[in-house]
Amino acid sequence: MQFLKTFAATVALATTVALPAVAAQCGNNAGGFNAWKAAFAAEAQRAGVQQRGLDALAQAQYATATIQADRNQKSFRYTLDKFLQVRGANTIVSQGRKRKAGNPSFYEALERQYGVPAGVLLAIHGMETGFGGFMGDSRVVSAITTLAYDCRRSDFFTPHAIGALMLVDRGSITGNTKGAKHGELGHTQFLPGNALRYGVDGNGDGRVDLYNQTDALASTANFLRKKGWRPGAGYQEGQPNFAVIKQWNAATVYQQAIALMGAQIDG
Repeated sequence: MQFLKTFAATVALATTVALPAVAAQCGNNAGGFNAWKAAFAAEAQRAGVQQRGLDALAQAQYATATIQADRNQKSFRYTLDKFLQVRGANTIVSQGRKRKAGNPSFYEALERQYGVPAGVLLAIHGMETGFGGFMGDSRVVSAITTLAYDCRRSDFFTPHAIGALMLVDRGSITGNTKGAKHGELGHTQFLPGNALRYGVDGNGDGRVDLYNQTDALASTANFLRKKGWRPGAGYQEGQPNFAVIKQWNAATVYQQAIALMGAQIDG
C-alpha cells in the first residue's frame, strides 16, 4: 500500500516504454520541481505521452506528504509479529474467508485463468486497501512525479511517472485521481507503470479500471502469473511461488504476511 514495489517492475516496464536518457534535474525539495516538470515534459513526449498526459504533468504539484511518507517507512523495521498486529491480520483473514465463501465462483475463475489461489489475492486486497475501504487520498500524478523528481530514487520512479501520464492519455485515470502516498492506485495499489503493463479488463466492459474490484483482482492475478507464478505450486517461504510474492513488495515482513494470511484464508 504505502510500500515500494520492487525494482524488477522498473526493468520490466523499461522494455515496453523506451525512455530517453534522463535529462531533467532531480532535486530534494520543492524549489526545482517546476523546472524539472518542464524538462521532463519533453522526455515524456519523446517516450510517447500525448497531450492529455502532458496537461496532467503541467498541473501536477509537489507532494510534500509523499516525501514525508517516503522518508518515514516503518514496516521495513518491524518484526513479523509486530507487522501482523499493526496490519490487523486476524481481521483480514476473517474477512477474506467470508469474501471467498460469498463469491466462490469468482475466485475459482481467477485461479483457473491465472493459477493464483484466492487466499493470496484476498491477503493482498486486505492489506493494501482493507478490501477497497481506503484507496488513498493523494493525487496519483502529483505523487508519482514528485518521486520521479526526488533524487533518492529517480531511476525507479521515472518509468512509473511515464506510466501514469500514459494512463491519463488512455482515460484510465485523470490528473485528479486519488491513490496512495507513493502513487499506487486502485483496490490493490498498483504503481502506475505496473498498472499500464499488467492491468486487464476483468469484467469485460472494454476498459481497465483498477478502481473496479473485478479488474483490480484480475490484474493482480495477471501480475503474479506474468512474474512467474506456477499454478499448483506452494507459496510459503522456501516454496516456488514465494519468490513471485517478493515481486509484489520489497518488505520481507510484507511478503511473509501475504503467504501466511493467504494460507489461512485458503485453509
